[in-house]
Amino acid sequence: MAVLEKIRSRSLFLILVIGLALFAFVISGVFTNNTGTGKTTVGEVNGESISRQDFAYKVENATRRLGPNATTVQVVNQVWEQEVRGIVLKQQFEELGINIEKDQILEVVKANPAFADDPTFQNEAGVFDEGKFIEFIADLKANNPAGYQQWQLQEDVLINGSKEQSYFNLVKAGVGSTLKEGELAYHLENDKVDIKYVKVPYTSIPDSTVTVSNSEIETYVKDHKKEFTQDASRDIRYVYFEEKASDEDIEKIENDLAALLNSSVVYNEATQKNDTVAGFKATNDLQDFVNRNSDIKYDTTYVTKAALPAAYADTLYNMAVGEVFGPFKDGDYYKLSRMVDKKQGGSVKASHILISYDGSGAQPKESRTKEEAAAKAKDILSQVKANPDDFTALALEHSEDPGSATRGGTYDNIPEGQMVPEFNDYIFGNPVGSIGLVETDFGFHIIKVDDKYDVVQLATIAREIEPSEKTISDLFTETTKFHMAASEGDFGEVAKSSDYSVRPVNKIKAFDENIPGIGNQRSIVQWAYNTDTDVGDVKRFNTTNGYAIAQLTAKRKEGLATAKDAAAKVLPILRKQKKAAMIKENNTGKSFNELAESNSAKIFTATGLTMKTPTITGAGREPKVVGVAMGLSKDESSDLIEGEDGVYMVTVTKKDIAPSLDNYSTYANTQKTLNRNRAGFAAYNALKDAAEIEDERADIY
Repeated sequence: MAVLEKIRSRSLFLILVIGLALFAFVISGVFTNNTGTGKTTVGEVNGESISRQDFAYKVENATRRLGPNATTVQVVNQVWEQEVRGIVLKQQFEELGINIEKDQILEVVKANPAFADDPTFQNEAGVFDEGKFIEFIADLKANNPAGYQQWQLQEDVLINGSKEQSYFNLVKAGVGSTLKEGELAYHLENDKVDIKYVKVPYTSIPDSTVTVSNSEIETYVKDHKKEFTQDASRDIRYVYFEEKASDEDIEKIENDLAALLNSSVVYNEATQKNDTVAGFKATNDLQDFVNRNSDIKYDTTYVTKAALPAAYADTLYNMAVGEVFGPFKDGDYYKLSRMVDKKQGGSVKASHILISYDGSGAQPKESRTKEEAAAKAKDILSQVKANPDDFTALALEHSEDPGSATRGGTYDNIPEGQMVPEFNDYIFGNPVGSIGLVETDFGFHIIKVDDKYDVVQLATIAREIEPSEKTISDLFTETTKFHMAASEGDFGEVAKSSDYSVRPVNKIKAFDENIPGIGNQRSIVQWAYNTDTDVGDVKRFNTTNGYAIAQLTAKRKEGLATAKDAAAKVLPILRKQKKAAMIKENNTGKSFNELAESNSAKIFTATGLTMKTPTITGAGREPKVVGVAMGLSKDESSDLIEGEDGVYMVTVTKKDIAPSLDNYSTYANTQKTLNRNRAGFAAYNALKDAAEIEDERADIY
């Protein structure tokens, strides 16, 4: 009572405090712009804005279309690429004057099979009728506004598709291949050379003996800017606190299950007497008992031994009726199981060949009457009976059941009652090895009973292994303590002192969502890119099964990579170059055999090498080495060649230059087709690379 009186006496003060807190919260939202709530666009392409509202509408539609398996980021990325592509190409269409006028729309519609082949728009001769189509659209406009709006969207898609086709056709028209290019392609493919070679591998020189300085890395990066232009990225490290059952929680689950085995005495308030409550071993109402005490409802299904938990299958399968086993661990559950019933031959493995007919419940491969189907089925039956081993091949060739034909007609573990009655009665009413003919609504089935399995019915009480409230509370306290200590001290040292594992994650992009080890954590990525988040900041995040305490450790701006960031890629390249120079210096002037002898290297041979596929047996892809060999005469040896995996010297043992052709048009046309197939893709990528694109999605999503 004293506490309540104090609260009443200070109620006005409390109201003011709460009001000020709410006011501060609202005001902070007004003056901060970090969440992107004030943005009206999600980006720009060559100065043309992408409306946030329109973009969100398209994301919503795409989300419904793609279903629950697509994440928000995946959907947003897909819609973004579509928007960028649409704007880039539209700007090209406008610049080049490519357009589809209203009077050309019908031509576009007629060229689309979805409309041209629709009987709704065809005349008596089965030809697309423009009048019928115009009448249909007019009716939509007058009587079905929603349908007409849908058509307008579809019309835009058709028009844009036609514009794209026109544009890329223009691009492809300018792409070709000369006879000289055809001749080159011919010789690249058909000129062949045989060699013997010596290879001094780069691995013969230890990495520790080769020094590469930061300045050398910087120089290499500057000389190869295109390869080392990087996107903005962030580095973080985190400690993960998993919300899982403790040893005490697991022990309690086991004990609680064990307590259900035997009968117990409870006091009945109504009768004021002690009642004996039957346990799992003795209860006569298994369904009610399981449903009251289990996290998984009672299941009456009969199962084969193969369907039981592998570690306990023998024990469970061989129990007598009424016998109980457990508690035992099965995946994320502890279980008790009691044998309810056993049934011999309760599951069947059977194969069938279905021959259907016009009007049956299955689609025949070719039109046939019921009588023709029956005759074909009887013919196949006689073939099967004559040679049962041919069943699989005959099923692959003839069966019209798409669900089993590719498996030789086989269905395994068929429980009683799953198949249609006639099929079910045959496989359960006949012994293993039986072959017969059965008619159902789907057609005629040639059936072979392959095997039968005994099945059991178990009553199982399952308790999910999950943390108790105390464990969850203790974990929260532990997480809070680390969060506070890591925020004030050295993150790594604090984690080390408590024996926590620190997991680094580097080069996170602005629109990433997956954090290795904890899955989809978009909120961590957004925090790392928030302008108010500084290197060294620490924050706690809720995850599906616990908490992650993360620290931002590095920020990288968009642009040329630093020597530190590029080192992992550049260091091996520069080491290889230096090793090549060392090997060349140590072996200058040596003959082919001297090179092999002084480096304890074997002499290998390779035959049929071409420039189109410059792969050397035993050495891998070495285009430079093969190219040098192609330039040598028979029995001529090369100088030292800097290859991909080592320094080589080759001697040509045979050289076949393909004979000249009268005409190289076949090769030129093949090359032209390849060039044109790549043209559309290459043209769009060039336009996109040249475009000025501002992407602000990460501030919103």
